[in-house]
This record gives sequence, structure tokens and C-alpha cells, in this order.
Amino acid sequence: MKKHKRKSSFLVASVTLLSILTAACGSTTSSSSTPAVSSGTNPASTTAASGKPVTISFLHWRGEDVNSLNGIIAKFQAENPSIKVEMQTMPSEQYQSTAQAKLADGSVGDVFTSFPGAQFEALSKAGIFTDLSSEKFLSNFNDTLIQVGKKDGKQVAVPYQLVYNDPIYNVKLFQKFNLTPPKDWEGFLTLCETLKKNGIIPIAFAGADIGPGQFMNTMVMNNEPSPDIFTKVEAGQAKLTDEFWIKTLTQFKELNDKGYLQPDALGTKDAAAGALFIQEKAAILASGSYQLAQNKKQNPNLEQKLLAPITVAADQAKFEGVHTSTFMLAVNSKSKHPAEAKKFIEFLSRKEIAGTYANETGQNVTVKDVQYTTPELQVATDWASKKTLFQPRFSITNADNQKAVTNSIQAVLSGKSPQDAAKEAQAIIDQHLVK
Repeated sequence: MKKHKRKSSFLVASVTLLSILTAACGSTTSSSSTPAVSSGTNPASTTAASGKPVTISFLHWRGEDVNSLNGIIAKFQAENPSIKVEMQTMPSEQYQSTAQAKLADGSVGDVFTSFPGAQFEALSKAGIFTDLSSEKFLSNFNDTLIQVGKKDGKQVAVPYQLVYNDPIYNVKLFQKFNLTPPKDWEGFLTLCETLKKNGIIPIAFAGADIGPGQFMNTMVMNNEPSPDIFTKVEAGQAKLTDEFWIKTLTQFKELNDKGYLQPDALGTKDAAAGALFIQEKAAILASGSYQLAQNKKQNPNLEQKLLAPITVAADQAKFEGVHTSTFMLAVNSKSKHPAEAKKFIEFLSRKEIAGTYANETGQNVTVKDVQYTTPELQVATDWASKKTLFQPRFSITNADNQKAVTNSIQAVLSGKSPQDAAKEAQAIIDQHLVK
């Protein structure tokens, strides 16, 4: 799911103007303070009377995908000469906090993307989504994988990416020390100890930004009593002070206290954690399949696979890993050009176009019958047959609650007891209980 903070500047990209851009692009433009508004009737979507093409805006957070999307947009414009597409991206953390304000008046993001979970819920409540339920292009997608884009029985967004939020490991380092992905918690601790004793950082962890939100998913997946536990927490039917979250925080603390995370893990950002793995100083990167292609690009000698820490005894494990359907394509309810916006999504949903996007960006997709050509995509594809849970973090629908949960991980890494960290997080949950 990345969910992924980028230290880069704002891209406003029209294909007719853009040349090749670097991978880590993002925004420095400040967000609008305009409040979100509910949906209403849009003006008819027409080509300008002057005969000039209609221009639609495509807003998303995947700056590293811009090169591929430029080529795809060029093909779309060649097929649809009356439609031009301007692309804008921003870092994922900023996107989650500011996209709603930018989308509110329809001036930006005729086509936009949404994260599942808290952002999806907030945009739904604000009336930003257009109902896509009757669109024929939905048949191009794996129906099971796009259910997360439904609200009140309507398909309002269509997830484009399939991500496995499982840590990545260095296959050659594992082979060097005769290690295999463990089947239980004791085995995972033993593996980490072996790596540490041999001068290898067991786990590169981006504790300053994306790490808590990513690694928590596999750490909690077998500790939680039911897949809907965070829904129950938000409804007041369960608490973060219950055993499942105390145990999870305790295991985070154990990894940190035993030196299995790099020094100053709490102060380490995504890029720095990634560098430790890419430089083969760390054997495991606590991120997800979305990072495989970028790692390989920066170190062609890397051989990578995915593993998820099993935090229970082997016979108690319910899940092998975590998946997410994300990068949810949607049409802004305030768009002046909804027909053109839908036509662009239809183009993206074609298997040959989705295949181009997947193989050029290293992202698995939810479109049916796509052929993957890279080893990194095949690694993720191998997980399709495993028993995986939808990302627990994205089952938390209130952004403040989601932040409280991830903050409790950071609190434990800073020295707070799991009990106190959970109690403080629960106090925030209590303020937002579903009525």
C-alpha cells in the first residue's frame, strides 16, 4: 500500500510538455483551505466551442510512476485528440492530509486517487466521489480486489494496485547464513539474532514516517482476535488496551530492545531505511512489495523476496501475510468533464495498458489477465496463492484513530511501556467513538 513520503517537489505534468522526470517527485505547493463540499450536478462535459481540446487533471501520489504514466497518457491523447491530461503528484503523506481540500471545488483532480481506509471514508463523507457502478470498464478488474472501493453498495473508486505489505528480505544474505523465513515468533527472533551476531542489521525500519504504519500490519495480523478488530475498537466494542495490541506493542519493544532494528530507528525516515537494505547492510526492509522495483533499480545485484513475521506459534498462525488494494482511481464529483475522466480510467483499465504500467513501475495491478515480465512482479504474484489478510491499518476509518495507533508504536520505541502507550492511544479512540 506506499504510502510513501517523498522529499521532492510538486509536479504539474502535461505530457505534451514533460520530458523524462526523476523518480522521487512530489509537491511543495501548499494546500487549499477550502472546505470539502458534497456532490452536486456537474455541467455537461463538452469540448470547448473554440475547438480546443478539453483538459482534465489527474492527481495522485505516485511521483515515481510519472515516466510510465507520461507514455500511457501520450497513447491516450493520440487515441483521443480532443482530450489532454495534466498530471500532478505529491508525496503520499502530504497527499493524505491535503488532497481533499484540493479536490473540493473540482479545479484539480478530474481523475484522482485515494488510499483505502481513513482517506476513502473522509472523501466519501465529503461527497467527492462519483458513482462508477454502471461503467462497463469495471468488468476489466478482478471483482474481489476492487470491493474496498465500494461505499453503500456503490463502486465509487477502483483500486488499481495490488500490494503485499510484507517485509522484503535479501535472499543472498539469508542463503549466506543458512536462514529461511521462520514459521513462528521464536524462529523470527532466532533469525534476527543470527543476523545481528554476523554484523548485519536484521530489520531496517523507517520509524520516523512510514515504518509504523507498514510493519504494524504483519505484526498484528495473527495477534488480533478477528479481522474486524479495529472496526470493533472504533465502535467501542474492543480496546487498544486489550491483549492483542498490548502483545503487538510488546513485540515491537522486544525487537527494538534486542537491537534487531537499526540504531535510532525512531529517527530513521523511509529513504534512509531503504538505503540500508539496498546497500545490503540490513537483511530485511520493513516495507512492502511496492518497494521491490525501486530497490532493484538502485542495486541490480539484489535478489529479493517477501516474508512476514509470524508473531505466534506456528499452529496458531491464521495468516501468512498482508495485502492491500490501493491507488484507487476515482472521478471527482465536481469535475466539469466527467465523461472524459471516465474515458481515461477506462483506458487505464485495458489489460495491455495496465500491463505496461505494471511492468514499467514494478506494481502489481487489479486488472485481469495482465502479463507480468519482471522478477520483482513475479515475487509478489507468488503470494496470490497464500492466505493473506487485507491491511489492518486501512480497516481504521478515522484518520485520528489511525494516527493514534501508529503513534503508540513510536511511543514504545521511544521507551514508553506498551501498557501506557496503548492507554494513551485508547484515550484518543474514546474521543472518536462511532455513535
